[in-house]
Amino acid sequence: MREEYELEVLEKYDLEVRGTRRIRGAFFCDTNEGAMLLRETKLSEQRALFLYQVLSRLETESDLKVDTPVFTADGSILAVREDGRKFMLKKWYDGRECDVRQESEALRAAAQLARLHNGLNDERITELCRACPEIAGTAPDPADELLRHNRELKKVRRFIRSRPVKSAFEYLFLESFDRMYGMAEQVAGRMKNSGCAALYGRSVREGRLFHGACNYHNLLAEEDGIAVTDFERMKSGIQVYDLYYFLRKVMEKYSWKQKTGQKLLEAYERIRPLDAGEREYIGLMLAYPEKYWKTAGNYYRSNKAWMPEKNREKLQLVLRQCGEKQAFLEQIFSVVI
Repeated sequence: MREEYELEVLEKYDLEVRGTRRIRGAFFCDTNEGAMLLRETKLSEQRALFLYQVLSRLETESDLKVDTPVFTADGSILAVREDGRKFMLKKWYDGRECDVRQESEALRAAAQLARLHNGLNDERITELCRACPEIAGTAPDPADELLRHNRELKKVRRFIRSRPVKSAFEYLFLESFDRMYGMAEQVAGRMKNSGCAALYGRSVREGRLFHGACNYHNLLAEEDGIAVTDFERMKSGIQVYDLYYFLRKVMEKYSWKQKTGQKLLEAYERIRPLDAGEREYIGLMLAYPEKYWKTAGNYYRSNKAWMPEKNREKLQLVLRQCGEKQAFLEQIFSVVI
């Protein structure tokens, strides 16, 4: 059945498709115009066209490898089936996901992220973002977002307290809550009183775009460079959110090794230096117990009748790395919580 809709959609493109294979909820397509990826999407026509305009500009002006959408034979940016389901075909690459456990590859990825941000600061792209802010989308104010996270943490605690029989995960969450929530509350307060509000306002006014989900899954390593893919969450806001997110994901794998973190920042800053406000923002975002909040949210949305052991193990890892992260933040960002 899936092969039928795949072929039906691909017929809408003026391409010779030599073969397809299933990869991560999409179809990799070998075509006469190179590798492409077909994936179902919920994007609007206007949003998809906006992505095309930004990504094609990154390709031509910044020489970046990105997954630019491809038009159908009749000139549409999306292929729509009779049942209303929408699909997008985009350029793709034969590279593999970045292996950030190899420090050299993580450093290459950090440098490529800096090149991406420089490319997104192209005047034509920022003008396009300012001209259609409702289509580009705007990230929430970071101080408001952290306060929302804090409310969610308290909601999870209230729920667990109300349960007559508790799992090992739930006992561990309650035991660690005061310490972790205290950190979360302190960071949220410092974010509100920092210069991050001004950085956020300026970034939105200037039409600064960021990727929104820049992790190793969306960075494909090839011999001659790194392709950046999956821009569907791109929006305007504080651009170095991408660097914060990338750093957090990588440093969790390195147990917050200070030397590696410093190298990653240096790799980025050799291409795009950070200003004081951006460094303050990254430090505060890293100081927030994001993984603790995320683990609590995953628990709250899960089936409470059966709690996988790995949930408790994830929470234990978050708590175990707390001291390592604090040392990293103090040394690299001069942030003491």
